[in-house]
Amino acid sequence: MKTDQFLRYTALAVMFGVMALAIIGKLVQIQVFPQKEEFEKLNQYHSYEFRTLEPARGQIYDRWGHLLAGNEEVFEIGVDLASMRNPESVALMASTLLGKDYTETLNAIDFGEDEDAPYLYYRLADYIPADKKAEIEQYIERIDQNSEPGTSANGKTHSLVGVVFRPHLARTYPEATLGSNILGFVSQENLGYFGVEQHYNNLLAGISKSVWVSLDPNLAAEIPETSTGASLVLTIDREIQASVEEILDKAIQSSGAEGGTILVMDPKTGDMLAMASNPRMDLNEYWRVGDFFKTDQPFNLGVHSYEPGSVFKVITMASALDSGAVKRNTTFLDTGAINVGGITIHNWDWGAWGQQDMTGCLQHSLNVCLAWIATQMGANTFYQYLRDFGFGHLSGVELAGEVTGHLKLPGDGDWYVADLGTNSFGQGISVTPIQMLMAISAVANNGNMMVPHVVKSVINQDRQFEVAPQIAGTPISAQTAHTLTDMLAISLEQEASVALVEGYRVAGKTGTAEIAGEGGYTSSLTNASFVGWGPVDDPQFLVYVWLQKPTTSPWGSVVAAPVFSEVVNRLVVLMDIPPDGIRQAMVVP
Repeated sequence: MKTDQFLRYTALAVMFGVMALAIIGKLVQIQVFPQKEEFEKLNQYHSYEFRTLEPARGQIYDRWGHLLAGNEEVFEIGVDLASMRNPESVALMASTLLGKDYTETLNAIDFGEDEDAPYLYYRLADYIPADKKAEIEQYIERIDQNSEPGTSANGKTHSLVGVVFRPHLARTYPEATLGSNILGFVSQENLGYFGVEQHYNNLLAGISKSVWVSLDPNLAAEIPETSTGASLVLTIDREIQASVEEILDKAIQSSGAEGGTILVMDPKTGDMLAMASNPRMDLNEYWRVGDFFKTDQPFNLGVHSYEPGSVFKVITMASALDSGAVKRNTTFLDTGAINVGGITIHNWDWGAWGQQDMTGCLQHSLNVCLAWIATQMGANTFYQYLRDFGFGHLSGVELAGEVTGHLKLPGDGDWYVADLGTNSFGQGISVTPIQMLMAISAVANNGNMMVPHVVKSVINQDRQFEVAPQIAGTPISAQTAHTLTDMLAISLEQEASVALVEGYRVAGKTGTAEIAGEGGYTSSLTNASFVGWGPVDDPQFLVYVWLQKPTTSPWGSVVAAPVFSEVVNRLVVLMDIPPDGIRQAMVVP
C-alpha cells in the first residue's frame, strides 16, 4: 500500500515537474527567440493605445480679470468593443440620444461572433456637454435595471456595457459675442483662428504629448501630465468694450451703414481699451462663421484697409507744421481748385472759400488747401513723414489678419505726381484704422507715437510678465503736437460740431471718403470717419470711428461725429475723468 502511494506521488511529481519545465522553457523561448518583439507588440496593441495629450489651453481675461475665453469639461462617448455585450442596444442608444444613423452605427460596431474587429474602440460622438452626459447615464441606468433576458431584437439581453466616456476640455466664451473680433475662436482641432487666439495660438495651446496610454484603469496614474498653456490678460476693458459695441450697433442701424468699427486707445501707452467691429458672432458657435462673414469680408475691420478720406488731413497738417512748410498762421487763398500733376483737385463742395489760415483749412476740410500744403512740402518730405508715421507697414498689434494697407511712393511704378495732391486728403492711399490710431497717437501724446497692443500681460508657469508700452517713433515734435491739437479743438468749437462733449475740450477731425467703383469715385458711396482725443490738456483717450457706406447721409460730420461724442460721454464716466473745470481745479499749484 505504501509502495502504491509512493508511486502515485512520484508520478504526480514528475508530471508537475515536466509541466514546470515546459512553462519555463516557453518563457525562455519568448524572452530569447526572435518572436519576442512580435509578442510584445501584440500585447501593447491590446493593452495600450497611442494618444495625443493636449494640455489645457490658456485662458484669456480683460484688464480687470473678467474671463473672456476659458475651458469647460466635455466628453467623448465611445464603445469598448471588447467588453460590449449587445451592439443593437448601443446602436439604438446612439440613434435615440445622439442622432446617429442606427444602421450605420450597428455596422460599425457589430462584426459577428466569428470575425475579429479591426479596431478595439469606436467613437460615437464628441464634445458632449455635462448635462447631455448625465442624460445618457440615466438612460444606461434604466436599461440596466429594467432589462430582462431575451428582450432585445437579436435575442440578447438589452445592455449598454462597453459604452464609455472620456473627458477632455473644450474652448468656451462666457461673454458669447463680446469682443469676438478681438478674440477669434478655437476649432475642435485646438487651432486658433483670427484675433489673439490665432496670433498667440502656440503660446495659448501649450505643448502636446503623444504617448502610449494603458487601457487598464488601474494604471491611470501612469498617464503623464502636460503643462497648461499660457494665459493672457488683455488691455481691453470689458465695460468699455460692451458700451462701444452697443453704440456701434446703434450707429450702424441709424445710419444704414453696411458695417463699421470703433477703436478706443490710451494714447500714452498704446493700450487698446476697446475694439468694436461689426458684424460679430457668438464664438461658442464658431462653425457658423460663414453665416456672418462672407468670403471677402474681414473678421475685424479695425485691422482692415480702406481709403480714409479727410481724417488723413491731420497727418498732412502735422507733417507740414513739423517740417516748417507752413505755420499755424500761414494763409492760403482758396479759389476752389488746384492743379497737381495734371489733374484738377476741387473741394468737397466744389466751392471757393477765399482767404484761410491753417485752422480754417482744417475746420472747413479744404482739399485744395491740403493739396497745396503737400506741394509746399514736396514729395520727398511728405512721403518721408508718411513712412515715419508708420503707413505701409503693420502696426504690430497682436491680432491675426492685420494688413499693411498700400502707400505708393515716388519711384514706384504706380506712383504719379498727382498722387501728391490726392494723398494729402486721404484719397488714393489705403490705411487701417489701427494704423491711423497709431499715427495720430503722436499728435495726442507729445509727438511720441505708441505701438497699439491688446495684450497687457502673459501668465506662464505661475509667473506674470507685463507687456511694456513701446514707442514706435517720434515723427513730430511735442510743440507740433500741441499746436495741432489746439487747432483741431478750435476748429470743432468754431463750427459747433456735434462731436463736442459738454464739460470736456476735445480735438478731432471728420472724414468722408468717396469709394472708387468701376467708373471712378462716386459721392453716392462713402466711408464716414471721425478721429478725436481728449481732454486736450491731458489726453486719456483716442477714439476712431469708421462707418461703411452709410445711407442716411454720406458725410462723416453727420453720421460719425455724433458717434464720437456718444462714445466719449460713456468713456468719461467709465474711466472716471472729471469735467475739465473740476479736474483742473484739483491740480495743486
